[in-house]
Amino acid sequence: MTGGNELLPPPGAGPRRGWLHYELLGCARSGHELVGRDAARIRPEDAVVVREQGGLRWHRCLRCDSWLPLPPPEEPSREYPPEPHEVDIPLRGKLLRDRYVLRLIALDRLVHFVVLAALAVGVFAFAHERQALSGPFFRIADALQGALGGRTGSSGDGMLGEVAKAFDVRASTLWLVGAVVAAYAVLEGVEAVGLWLAKRWAEYLTFVATAVLLVPEIYELTHKVSVFKILTLLINLAVVIYLLFAKRLFGLRGGGRAEQRERELDTGWSALERVLPGPAGD
Repeated sequence: MTGGNELLPPPGAGPRRGWLHYELLGCARSGHELVGRDAARIRPEDAVVVREQGGLRWHRCLRCDSWLPLPPPEEPSREYPPEPHEVDIPLRGKLLRDRYVLRLIALDRLVHFVVLAALAVGVFAFAHERQALSGPFFRIADALQGALGGRTGSSGDGMLGEVAKAFDVRASTLWLVGAVVAAYAVLEGVEAVGLWLAKRWAEYLTFVATAVLLVPEIYELTHKVSVFKILTLLINLAVVIYLLFAKRLFGLRGGGRAEQRERELDTGWSALERVLPGPAGD
């Protein structure tokens, strides 16, 4: 927050924002957001977004606050630039940062949804066709294992023996496993959609679901360490820490009200007026 008439640096500038400028990423992808390019004349009150100097017009990007010089339009379509209430200010500052981070988490959850959904379909298909699949599977697997010099027969202690246990599992157990996996897939899908749309409830849901998963992940690492398990744990830890502290969940760091006040610094026309260089002539 600023006091008095103190002006803020543009979003993405200054040490508090770090080295990654999300505004510049947005402009690189979608182009600069400029207003008044089609106006015949510029008024003093338009200096927040467009200024005239040396025969050129300097237009301010509403997203990244860059100033771009352009010649006046040869065939203007309006007398003056639009009024503040007519301008849609693009996401910037914390709002834009949150969109990028939350959608990155949403994509991770989407991958989980696809994998789990495919696994659930596989379990259901196996439970339904288990008897029909057992004969051909064992004949093919037995031949392959024998050709490789391994043990043959469904009662072996190797890979074939392990697979045989799956065929011995009760059908009700397989259907239950499939239902649990499918439910988890739906949960991941709901998280992905909610985070993509930047819903507050999705942040809480993702935090709780991810935090619960940390317990079995840590337990698995105590038995067997692998690069994949460590990477998965680190990703989930990063998600939990980000949601808890950056998104101020459960009232942390002032909670939702503090987050809303922080967002207002980068939202709407008033946010443009609070950012350097200020009114013309300053």
